[in-house]
Amino acid sequence: MSNSIRTRAIILRRTNYGEADRILSVITPDNGRLSVMARSVRKEKSRLAGGIELFAICDIVVHIGKGEIATLTGAKLNKFFAQIMTDYERLQFGYEVLKQIGKASETIDEPDFYVLLQDCLSALDNLKIDLRIVQAWFYLRLADLLGNGLNTATDASGMKLVEDAHYNFDPNDQVFIFAENGRYDARHIKLLRVMVANQLTTIAKIAGVDEIIDDCLRLAQIVAKV
Repeated sequence: MSNSIRTRAIILRRTNYGEADRILSVITPDNGRLSVMARSVRKEKSRLAGGIELFAICDIVVHIGKGEIATLTGAKLNKFFAQIMTDYERLQFGYEVLKQIGKASETIDEPDFYVLLQDCLSALDNLKIDLRIVQAWFYLRLADLLGNGLNTATDASGMKLVEDAHYNFDPNDQVFIFAENGRYDARHIKLLRVMVANQLTTIAKIAGVDEIIDDCLRLAQIVAKV
């Protein structure tokens, strides 16, 4: 039986080790999170170096030995999200996404973490999509995968959220609370529902969100506890 795995992967973190090696934390669609040793990858003529870039989908081959860390034996870029590198704010959020997915995948084995990361990097690479929409969508999806999904159906008393009402949000109980002069109204609830239920490509087509997206982003951050 072969001890090698061929898989798609996204690099979460690269840590220099020794004189020329790197330890990689990667997330894969079928094998979860892996720790991988990339030997001699920091040498000038390394054939592996170009295949393990950040903000990229990589095709890798790893050898699984007796220890906890696998060994990288092959790597090439499948898709590099180059546009992320051209915008400072998108780049910084890209690092935040890697951090949050890395943290979550340390304790939870969830294949959808890979899908979420892939979709988020793809959206960040599209400079036409408002960064705030990407951020809010990511945090809402992350919260859902962590078991803290936003309830956009009922308020704190169990009553259905209605269009002609206003609400505040209780960060401790993670619920909307009816309030006559509350911060959130039907526009917020509608957008949040769309974000929870749809992919970013659909959400990016929605017009007229500028007035409420900042509120929705802050709420998404509260729900994701970041």
